[in-house]
Amino acid sequence: MPLRSQHRAVWRRAALLLLLCAALALVTASQPLHAALLDVLASGKAVIVDYPLPGALLFVLLAAVSAMFAFVSIAVLVPVAVYAWGEPLSMLMLWLGWILGGIAAYLVARFLGRPVVRWLMADSALQRLERRIRPDTRLGLIVLLQLGLPSEIPGYLLGLVRYPFGRFLAALAVGELPYTVATVWLGAGFVTARSGMVLALGLAIAALSVGAFYLLRRRLRAYGDSSRSSAAIMRSTSGREV
Repeated sequence: MPLRSQHRAVWRRAALLLLLCAALALVTASQPLHAALLDVLASGKAVIVDYPLPGALLFVLLAAVSAMFAFVSIAVLVPVAVYAWGEPLSMLMLWLGWILGGIAAYLVARFLGRPVVRWLMADSALQRLERRIRPDTRLGLIVLLQLGLPSEIPGYLLGLVRYPFGRFLAALAVGELPYTVATVWLGAGFVTARSGMVLALGLAIAALSVGAFYLLRRRLRAYGDSSRSSAAIMRSTSGREV
C-alpha cells in the first residue's frame, strides 16, 4: 500500500532534513561565512522594504505552490522572511501560504478530478489510501494524515474522496501549524547564529514527521480492520427479518 512505499521516503526526508540542519549549524558556527550570508539576507530585505506588498504576496504564493508540489520548497526563503519581517509575521504568512496551497490542491482534486491529479502527482500514492479514507472519517485521523504525509498528498486525497471542506480546512490548519512554527524558528536560529537551536529544531521536525507517519499507519490499519468488521456484520444481518 502507499504507506509502505512512503516508509523509505519518510526516513529519507528525515535524514535529508537532519543533514541540511547540520550544514546550517556549521555555517552558523563559522563567523565569516555566516556574516557573508547575512549580507545576502540584508540585500533581500532591502528589496522587500522597497516593495513590501509584492514581496509579501510573492512569499505567500511560493509557500502555497510548495504545499502543492513536492519539487518546490520555500525553506530557502524563510531566513530572508525572518530577517525582513520578524518571526510572528513570517509565521503568519508561511502558515497562510501553506493553507492556501492545501485548499488549492483540495479544490483541484474535487472539481477537476482524477485525470488532473494524475497529471500533477503519482496516482499510485492515492489509490489505496482512498479505500481507507471516507467522507465520514474522524477528524483526528485527518489531522494525523496532514502531520504524517508530505503536504502535497492530503489535499488531493481529501478532494478526491469529497471529504467535507470545513473539516478538511480545520485539519489542514492544525496540521500545518507545528511545521510552520518550527520552520520559522529554524530560520530564526540561522539568522541569529544559534547552531544548537538549528540542530534541535531539525531533530524535532524529523521526529514529528516520522512519529506522525507511524501513528497514522497504525491508526489506518485499525480503522481499516474496524471498517471491514462492520461491513461483514452488515452483510451477515442483511437477510435477517425484523
